[in-house]
Amino acid sequence: MPAKPYPPEVHQRLAADAKELIDRYPQSRSALLPLLHLVQAEEGWVSPTGIRFCAEQLELTTAEVTAVATFYTMYRRRPAGRHHVGVCTNTLCAVLGGDQIFAELQQHLGIGNNETTEDGEVSLEHIECNAACDYAPVVMVNWEFFDNQTPQSAKQLVDDLRAGAEVHPTRGARLCSFKETARILAGFPDEREGAVDESGAGGAPSLAGLRLAKGEQLPGTPGARVVSPRAEGTEA
Repeated sequence: MPAKPYPPEVHQRLAADAKELIDRYPQSRSALLPLLHLVQAEEGWVSPTGIRFCAEQLELTTAEVTAVATFYTMYRRRPAGRHHVGVCTNTLCAVLGGDQIFAELQQHLGIGNNETTEDGEVSLEHIECNAACDYAPVVMVNWEFFDNQTPQSAKQLVDDLRAGAEVHPTRGARLCSFKETARILAGFPDEREGAVDESGAGGAPSLAGLRLAKGEQLPGTPGARVVSPRAEGTEA
């Protein structure tokens, strides 16, 4: 059966947002990724109704929209919790404890991969890579970093999220809900005062290689100095 449309008042509001996004691109179909984030911000996942909406706005088939929505893992195919927790289980994070963190969180929360707790507060997903190997093992909440985690710290983190406690990422802006994050990813401004200025940057582990390549000596590493061959006038 065809997916149901959004209620008229929701459709009207989303259509206005969709037009703003589509007008940013010379070809309307280029706005598909932002539109998928937009409908995810509405429902907490990319539902059949959301897929129908995107298809209608861009004059695409629902099959074309579904092909994109199922290719990118940031688009949820099941309702996410208010806070979506991703545990990196790729090689470096895994061997440093990511696999154990993920296993213990599943047991602690009583849910499996891509499932949500009964209270709707937390959903859990294993992530192939959080692009933060220098802080492994890494957990993300609504795509904000929580670095150097342990099973115990990760369990405390999800307990705090479920209790409604104020939780601060290791680096980056303070947390907002998964739906609010999705709207920001769609391309709309983060309206929280000061949040943009809180955005994270490369920390000491991220910049260590660059500093060594420049010939600097790292703190606590006497004699550790790497100089690029080009800097010494030799052939690379």
